[in-house]
Amino acid sequence: MVRVKRNSGHVVGDDVVVAGEVLKQMPRKTELRRRDARGGIHLVAANLDVLGIVVAPDPPSGFIDRAIVAARVAALQPFLVVNKCDLAETADLLGKVKNTYTGSVPIFPVSAAHKSGLEEVQHFLGVGHRGAFVGTTGVGKSSLLNVLCPEIGLKVGALSDYKGLGRHTTTVSTLHALSGGGELVDTPGFRDFGLVEISEEDLAIFFPGFEEHDGISCRFRNCRHRSEPGCAVAEQVNQGIIHAERYATYLEILTEVEKEQAEFRSKGWKNQ
Repeated sequence: MVRVKRNSGHVVGDDVVVAGEVLKQMPRKTELRRRDARGGIHLVAANLDVLGIVVAPDPPSGFIDRAIVAARVAALQPFLVVNKCDLAETADLLGKVKNTYTGSVPIFPVSAAHKSGLEEVQHFLGVGHRGAFVGTTGVGKSSLLNVLCPEIGLKVGALSDYKGLGRHTTTVSTLHALSGGGELVDTPGFRDFGLVEISEEDLAIFFPGFEEHDGISCRFRNCRHRSEPGCAVAEQVNQGIIHAERYATYLEILTEVEKEQAEFRSKGWKNQ
């Protein structure tokens, strides 16, 4: 056994070569990172190929879209897991998720508490995928992992009194092999999923629902879908193909990304 220092730079999923007490990190194929509410950037895991976005009733605004974009930019295939489908209030969320994301990403309705719907998730992961579940605290990521990989016995915390959010029950990321094939990384719960190093062009390309329809594309390759002439997205909004609510959500996130990019460029100029 080789002890890995906390500040070694190694993360869960890294491929390494062991030479005595030294670990040599091999090149990473993919990296999953997130930005926290304070602006700090955290590397969550390496060498994943899929990302399971777990949601339950009352997800934070824009969380699903941010996670999907982050996954796609990181070259990961996103999929949605709607947990707590045994609760009546989840039906409304599931309906909205299906209406919004069917055709963009795979969707799995499950109940970790009742152990229902997990067979489809197991089959999806069992073809050899290595993935992670991300989601705000309290959506049941640890409960899902306990069902999919029961030998790990992760602690499951009760909901706190603060807005019904769960307590953080996982503090470090860990990699687990699934009995039916595939691997899952358990990541600490967090209430945000900030986009990391996402450009306006990335958002325009990867925002769910803006995929090309019937071969129709924007006039300009770098179209940001705001006010450019010949924008296919704007035309589809006018025609009702893309709902105005989805377009409003996109513009809200685009404004955030533009602000972030402007701040980054400003800091770069000040440091010159």
